[in-house]
Amino acid sequence: MKRNKIFKIGLILLAAGIITAGGVIYYMFNMPHRNIQSSKTDYAVKAGQLVIEYLSDPVTADNKYLVQNGDSRILEVSGEVASISEDYNNQKVILLKSKNDKAGVSCTFTHETNPSVSGVREGQNIIVKGVIRAGATYDEDLQMYENVILEKCDIVSKI
Repeated sequence: MKRNKIFKIGLILLAAGIITAGGVIYYMFNMPHRNIQSSKTDYAVKAGQLVIEYLSDPVTADNKYLVQNGDSRILEVSGEVASISEDYNNQKVILLKSKNDKAGVSCTFTHETNPSVSGVREGQNIIVKGVIRAGATYDEDLQMYENVILEKCDIVSKI
């Protein structure tokens, strides 16, 4: 009789643990994403300056623009539009780069912010708000510079 009672208590505790774990997992997967566009900007920087910071000292730049948990601070990057394209997910991509810069800032928009790209043309100066995914680097094998990558972007203003 005592064994049955211990077995039942064990099953109840196991079921409670599974339900609790399921609730935590459900909460984590359905947690709302950070709204970049309505959040306060942490840094306003020019595209060329951001590239130079990453090329000269990537560790310091990461410490400046990334938070301890790996999230990016929210940036407003200003620069000249070098090109406008579309990626494989039908998201607009604007490259901010001056003619003399080694690398630029590649700004990937979301499906929701794609319409804000209409009316933007090459050579125009704009300010884009987004978060950093990767910093500028120099690839020794390809002997070329790689751009800073911003994602979840939207246009703040067209100058």
